[in-house]
Amino acid sequence: MKFTFNHNNFNVLDLQKSIAFYEEALGLKVVRKYEAPDGSFILAYLGDGVTPHQLELTWLRDRKEPYNLGENEFHLAMAVDDMEAAHEKHEKMGCICFENKAMGIYFIHDPDNYWVEIIPGGK
Repeated sequence: MKFTFNHNNFNVLDLQKSIAFYEEALGLKVVRKYEAPDGSFILAYLGDGVTPHQLELTWLRDRKEPYNLGENEFHLAMAVDDMEAAHEKHEKMGCICFENKAMGIYFIHDPDNYWVEIIPGGK
């Protein structure tokens, strides 16, 4: 028996805003969507066009209050081939929430305050 990674999930309050953020900040694109027949939820799967791993964004119709992310000690990590350009882009977007210059990494946050770690490609 062998298990392999498939996707991670983030629940979001505004699906279109979140999709737009991930497209602009990380170049992710919607690769498939599922809408519940009763309209109670929508799942949007985003991919990087390179790896099979996907980010599932879940929108729940009845959810109005922000999600409790606790101390936000979990995150998604993305590698980038040009850290300087990525940092400049994210700085202009105003989404950098933490930097560790000694390690050469930083984090951005999405509209729901989920953190995404940005690391140099190959690390």
